[in-house]
Order: sequence, then C-alpha cells, then structure tokens
Amino acid sequence: MINAFELASGRLNQVHIESQADLAAVRPIWIDFVDPTPEERGWAEELFGLALPDPEDLGDIEASARFFTGDLGELHLRSDFILDDEHDTRSIQTAFVLHNSVLFSVHEEDLPVFRLLRMRARTQPGYVENAKDVLLDLYATDAEYSADALEGVYAQLEQVSQKVLNTHVTDEVAAEVLASIAREEDLNGRIRRNALDTRRAVSFLMRERLLNTEQFEEARQILRDIESLDGHTSFLFDKINFLMDATVGFININQNKIIKIFSVASVALLPPTLIASIYGMNFEHMPELGWSFGYPFSLLLMVLSVTAPFLYFRHKGWLR
Repeated sequence: MINAFELASGRLNQVHIESQADLAAVRPIWIDFVDPTPEERGWAEELFGLALPDPEDLGDIEASARFFTGDLGELHLRSDFILDDEHDTRSIQTAFVLHNSVLFSVHEEDLPVFRLLRMRARTQPGYVENAKDVLLDLYATDAEYSADALEGVYAQLEQVSQKVLNTHVTDEVAAEVLASIAREEDLNGRIRRNALDTRRAVSFLMRERLLNTEQFEEARQILRDIESLDGHTSFLFDKINFLMDATVGFININQNKIIKIFSVASVALLPPTLIASIYGMNFEHMPELGWSFGYPFSLLLMVLSVTAPFLYFRHKGWLR
C-alpha cells in the first residue's frame, strides 16, 4: 500500500496510490510505503531514481549502517517504532530515505505514530512545511507515544502492587503477577531501546547540518524529551525489580510454610515412633510383656506424645 502526501493550504493532503500513473501525478513531500510489493518499490525507482529497501531486510543490517548518506546524496535512516496493543508488543523497523525534498518511509505495518501525525497535519495548518518537518515530527510524535506507553506501564504496575502488597499472595496470584511484571518489563525495555534509537537518528540529522534554525531547535527539544524518558524508564525498572523481588519473596514464604508443617509433623511423630520402637523389642526380661494393660497403655502414651508437641507448637504459633 502506498500513500502520498501533498501540501495543500498548509495541510497534508493524503492521496492513495493505486498505480504508477497515480504516483507520477502527485507532487508529494512524503510517500509512505506500507508492506510494499516489489512492483510498488519499482515505481519509486523508475520515477525518482531511488532504490527503496525491502521491509523484510531491515532487521538484517548492522547497527553501524542504520544512518548514512547514499551515492545520490540521499539520507538513509533506519528506526524502530513501538506497536503496543492489548495482545502483543513489538518493534516495527522502518526505513526513511530523504531525497530531493521528498521523504520516503518503508515499513511492514501501519503504526500509531504515523496515524497520529497524519491526523494532526491534516487538521492543523502549517503543522509541517517540508519533508524534514515530517521526519522530525514523526520522531517527536514517537517520543510522545513512548511517554504515553510508559504511563500505561506505570498504571499496570500500580495494579500489580495492589495485588502483591495488600492481599495474601497465593501461588496462583503470584504466577499471574509474574506474568504481568514480565510483560511490562518487556515493554519498558522496548521503549528504552526505542528512545535510544530515536536519539541516534535525531543526532544524525543534527550532525548533517540540513536543518534550519527552527528545525534544529525542535530536534534539541526531542532530545530533551528522550532524556526525560530515560529517567522514567530507569524508575520503572527499579519498581519492576522491587515487585519481582517481593513476589518471589512471597513464593518463598509459601514454600517455607509447607516445609515448616512437614518439619513440625516429623518432629511430633518422633516420640511415638520411639515408644513403638522400645515396646517392639523382644527381650525376655521386659516388665510390660506380661501386663494385660500394656498394649492400651503404649497406645495412650503414643497419643499423648503426639498431642503434647502439637499443642506446644500451636501455642508458639509455628503451625500458622
């Protein structure tokens, strides 16, 4: 799928591209390729003299090759964007190519950051003025989206805290809590990695000296926003580690309770075992062998030897 965007009265006008003729008829500042076919990528090469990368190959490049200038003077950037929904969280790799005042973007799935930018640029006149504005605003919107995602992580961790700290934690609750913590830790880690990637991309644009004064200041503001995200992710990692340690601690307490019960039971059963062992000996000179009440006496003695330790342990609170 291809969407081209033209400036009309200061707003982005979206044009859905169905053929090469449609692409040739527009004067875009941004062309967005979502899971393009080889034929659609070929249209861009024929019309703009530019070979676009295959989305399936974006994850195979080296980290050092994510930002560079091509043979035609075009800028190439490879960035990750977070896609967070109710069932899954993943990073979507996106390729940007800035060539002849046109921004080309290639990715496999439509992203919330791209949808939000399109909505703003369609409704707010002057929101973007050229391709570099679009690229910077995508990174700025990505920082906003990451901040919102971090707020969601914090809200989920607050719910986990209520389960861990305010109620009796059973093994079933602990398993549910650990699963929730693992998901939020993964999302927090992805956001931190995404923020680092965005910082590198924005810093590359600043080093290339292609930004005007206003755009350069916007880039610096994006870097400040990302710096604040770093502090927030570090705080959330500390909270995640605390909740993980607390949950594992409750699991250990539950296990210790079970072991304690078995230990108390084994200790309580030692005296009757000793009594049974003594009266199970077959020596000739044992006074109780000829006693008619010997058998019930030994049973009563064993019951008392079990009951007394249990009463003592209960009094000490060791059975709780």
